Amino acid sequence: MLTLLNLLSAVALLIWGTHIVRTGILRVYGSNLRHLIGQNMAKRPLAFVAGILVTAMVQSSNATAMLVTSFVGQGLMALTPALATMLGADVGTALMARVLTFDLSWLSPLLIFLGVIFFLSRKQTRAGQLGRVGIGLGLIILALQLIVEAAAPITHAQGVKVLFASLTGDILLDALMGALFAMISYSSLAAVLLTATLAGAGVISLPVAIGLVIGANIGSGVLAFLSTNMQNAAGRQVALGSLLYKLIGLLLIIPVLDPLAHWMDSLDFSPQEVVIGFHLLYNTLRCLVLLPTVEPMAKVCAWLLPERPETNGRAKPRHLDPTALTTPSLALANAARETLRIGDLIDNMLEAMRDVLHGKQTAITQEMRNLSDDVEVLYNAIKLYLAQMPREDLGEQDSRRWAEIIELAINLKLASDLIERMLRKVQQQKTAQRRSFSEVGLEELAGLHEQLIANLRLGLSVFLSADPESARQLLREKRRFRAQERRLAHAHVSRLQRKIVQSIETSSLHLELIADMKRLNSLFCGSAYVVLGTSETGALAVDDMADITHSP
Repeated sequence: MLTLLNLLSAVALLIWGTHIVRTGILRVYGSNLRHLIGQNMAKRPLAFVAGILVTAMVQSSNATAMLVTSFVGQGLMALTPALATMLGADVGTALMARVLTFDLSWLSPLLIFLGVIFFLSRKQTRAGQLGRVGIGLGLIILALQLIVEAAAPITHAQGVKVLFASLTGDILLDALMGALFAMISYSSLAAVLLTATLAGAGVISLPVAIGLVIGANIGSGVLAFLSTNMQNAAGRQVALGSLLYKLIGLLLIIPVLDPLAHWMDSLDFSPQEVVIGFHLLYNTLRCLVLLPTVEPMAKVCAWLLPERPETNGRAKPRHLDPTALTTPSLALANAARETLRIGDLIDNMLEAMRDVLHGKQTAITQEMRNLSDDVEVLYNAIKLYLAQMPREDLGEQDSRRWAEIIELAINLKLASDLIERMLRKVQQQKTAQRRSFSEVGLEELAGLHEQLIANLRLGLSVFLSADPESARQLLREKRRFRAQERRLAHAHVSRLQRKIVQSIETSSLHLELIADMKRLNSLFCGSAYVVLGTSETGALAVDDMADITHSP
């Protein structure tokens, strides 16, 4: 029992070490890996090589699968190059399995020692995160040694010999067992190493070992597919394609299994080396042979898992990938893109307000209610997504971006509520009281409304680009808007003095709408202060006074 516990704990240590390496690499180089995977991937060979390199860095094809499925689900990457990247990931994990089987016992304590020093002394810096990677690599090497040591006594147990004696070389049964090994250990690498150990101890024959290795590949594909069950159809199509490729590999090797096993058995290598070598050779040849078929495979996956249209009229987050939460730069980029979607919804609400002001519709339509509900859904999703981020791991720049995103999301939510209240006021005035604005008053409100839409779009652009010049322009537009708002309020009072009936009847609503538009404008222009900072925004006062003086 103790031996089995030692083996399971060694496998758990391997999984934990892989997790530490993956998260450490993503936190330091997450944006660079995103660029490597997401850019210039139109050519299949480039995508294939990118999959190999990224998997070699993060030490896990499952980690690469999570990245790629996330990018496809967010529309950053097409399905065809994503499948090519996943084929490269299979080769990358086989390469790392070969590298990690070398005698690196001296390296493990060194990496753990140096990694702990760097991580504890400089945790918030890049060097500290690289120290985290060093700890993970040290744990991986140590775990591999422990797996081999713990598996040795098990291989001599009579029950284990009887169990594996039932595997007589039936490729389908062996592949099923290998898949179960990979899923239980949550790592195809651990399953392959355990298979190599069993083969070296003579517990299983070479044909059985080959079947177990192939099954371990399939098990990793099943794990990747199950991990995408919360993603949209586009992301799941990638994992499905990768799994289908692994199953096709099984079908391709069945006819040549016996001659291949005899040839490999005749080689002058130890059984462990033969198993690890087969793993590398099999994945490399399989992926190179299947690489030209990624385009038809993409069509098959799209047919098997089609995108389903929304049927409930409620928006759903598109970019809030939970697997990116351990990578601050990726998670913040996702949250920023989702916040821009709220901005687009606010833009649509303002467009609908134009129709209400001009009398093209007299009631708040179902479409407007849906827009308001969609803003609520996305705002809550962004808020909860940002709350799950590990704030202690954020650098100074990421912390500022985090605050900027949540501030804009709150401002846009407040704007949505304010627009809805404005529409209800107009609806009550026009339907219940049968009153309408004067021609001049309506023209003034429409002009102020157009400026409001322009400032919203400029504010979203400043949030996205963080361009100082655009931020200064946004502040100038804010001051102009305030000057225009004061001028229109004074003009309305002048009409009251001339006793214009329509102006008198709608006076209260007219002034309230102007004040509400002023509040909306302030909400839309908040991103300029984040970009420029308080010291520089104060320096704009002189220029802004000149703008106000010359405002119409």
